[in-house]
Amino acid sequence: MESQVRGGTRWKRFAVVMVPSVAATAAIGVALAQGALAASFSVSGQSFKVTVDRLDGVGFSQYGAIDSGYTLKGEKTAHPVAVSAFKSATLKNMCQSVVTPDIPLLGSVSLTLKAGGGDTPVKAENLYIDVEDLQADAEFKNINIGVAAGDLKDGPGPGIKGGKEQSNPYGFAQQAETATLTDVKQTAWATTAGTFKLSGLKMSLSRGVKECY
Repeated sequence: MESQVRGGTRWKRFAVVMVPSVAATAAIGVALAQGALAASFSVSGQSFKVTVDRLDGVGFSQYGAIDSGYTLKGEKTAHPVAVSAFKSATLKNMCQSVVTPDIPLLGSVSLTLKAGGGDTPVKAENLYIDVEDLQADAEFKNINIGVAAGDLKDGPGPGIKGGKEQSNPYGFAQQAETATLTDVKQTAWATTAGTFKLSGLKMSLSRGVKECY
């Protein structure tokens, strides 16, 4: 399932090992049962889809957390997520879409955002993505699987969202010096970044369900 490539490790399917890995899923499940994972922050009642042709990240880390919020009907909800964090990242040809259903007289309305499709990619610093589902081809350099979340060093840890109480400091985490993801398809609940430069930004609204994938 893995092979060494120029000092890195390659997995054909990122989702098989990273989001969610069997160990990470088990760790999140146990933590949830014990109440060990605190809610990270509030999110809207909708997830969104993102595609990226290529993401090159430096200082990668990943750990389990919970996003809390409300459904579109105002009911409280919580979502276990795998937080993928990067000190810095460039993203080529990014598409992000979210569908709002049941709007009176209109039905479903889709919001689509595209950027980084030309010669200048999207650039982000201290990027955090709260992922529910992800598929991609991936290659990692100097990866460390099974580090405790409280011991993350190479990539940004839980601190930027208010401290390590945002995840179980003794829970499952992993980190790598660099990460390269291609043909990315993911469903996420939140994205935050210290800086987010969107080159060639284009936003559009359309009736019906029109998603990035």
